[in-house]
Amino acid sequence: MKLISWNVNGIRAAVGKSFLDQFNDLDADIFCVQETKAQDHQVSEALSDINDYHIHSNSAEKKGYSGVCTMSKQSNPEVKKGIGIEEHDNEGRVITTDHDHFYLVNVYVPNSGNGLKRLDYRAEWDRAFAQYLSDLRIVKPVIVTGDFNVSHQPIDLARPKQNYNKTSGYTQVEIDGISHILDQGFIDSFRHLHPEKVQYTFWSMRFGARAKNVGWRLDYFLVDERLQDAITSAYILDQEMGSDHCPIGLELDLS
Repeated sequence: MKLISWNVNGIRAAVGKSFLDQFNDLDADIFCVQETKAQDHQVSEALSDINDYHIHSNSAEKKGYSGVCTMSKQSNPEVKKGIGIEEHDNEGRVITTDHDHFYLVNVYVPNSGNGLKRLDYRAEWDRAFAQYLSDLRIVKPVIVTGDFNVSHQPIDLARPKQNYNKTSGYTQVEIDGISHILDQGFIDSFRHLHPEKVQYTFWSMRFGARAKNVGWRLDYFLVDERLQDAITSAYILDQEMGSDHCPIGLELDLS
């Protein structure tokens, strides 16, 4: 089984570039996107040329903001939007689909913002999301993927010393948030298979950051430890263009 995840930074803009060709070439069994920046009906319209996939999206109340979408070849998986807490669910950040061997949670974690103005909210959100995942794991294994808006370790960003506790995405509060999720029984699949590999998934659109590879690893497939032996590959597709993020992949042998 092949899974792909990508923060597309606007699904309509992505489709206007080369997203549909990239989607077809990647040929995933499940394809998750974040930051659709569109309402559900606009997502459906933008993806209307995609065949043989069941498309499920969760949009924010605020138009042109946030949003996640999961496309699956599996027929009609059970779908849940949000985490069941109203104050956290109006930004369209989570969609969960029920598959044969696992729940798949597609997430776009809140950014702490310029000047870390949303850092307190981010911490609150992280705690609520971790509890949601913990409750899901009681039923069966969970895979969670998406843009977590945090680099977990110094190896995961180009300039850790300059950014630590100063820049959104690399504060101790945010690091603790993802650590707490991992401690509940999840594996960072990419780092598990590539403990020393330096590779990023996001580059600022300013200062030629991508050309200089001054990047951050913000996007993850966190895999339930009960599925650890099923992981055959985890990778970053940093040659794929079209967004300030690149796609990431996970392959599993569930036979």
